[in-house]
Amino acid sequence: MSARTKARKRAMDMLFVADVMERELRDVLAEEQAKALHQPEREASWRYAREIIAGYLEHEHDIDTRIEATANGWTLERMPSVDAAILRIGVWEIVYNAEVPAEVAINEAITAAGEYSTDDSSRFISGVLGTIADGNATA
Repeated sequence: MSARTKARKRAMDMLFVADVMERELRDVLAEEQAKALHQPEREASWRYAREIIAGYLEHEHDIDTRIEATANGWTLERMPSVDAAILRIGVWEIVYNAEVPAEVAINEAITAAGEYSTDDSSRFISGVLGTIADGNATA
């Protein structure tokens, strides 16, 4: 598993914990940063996970608006928390991280959904991210 794939998983975990435990994402991020100080072997994945979460926090309203505008009647509150986390990461990578090609972001999201959610989620996430990558969803 690549360092970026591990980082996406760490970011997904942080988004998921914040959502399910109804905690501030900034607090979850700070706790993970404290843990990372004692785990130098995870430094490569930690840096990108932190970048994802910081990017999401900076563009939270736009990212969430794009997701809901594209999700055909599904609000983020109605989606499984893991799907919402995967979508938030994917949208941030597609819209705000020029280093990651949209196809890579979408494939990583589909793989994560297949591993951590359902087959239906994989198709749903693929459709939402594909539409956003095609520029058909704006905030």
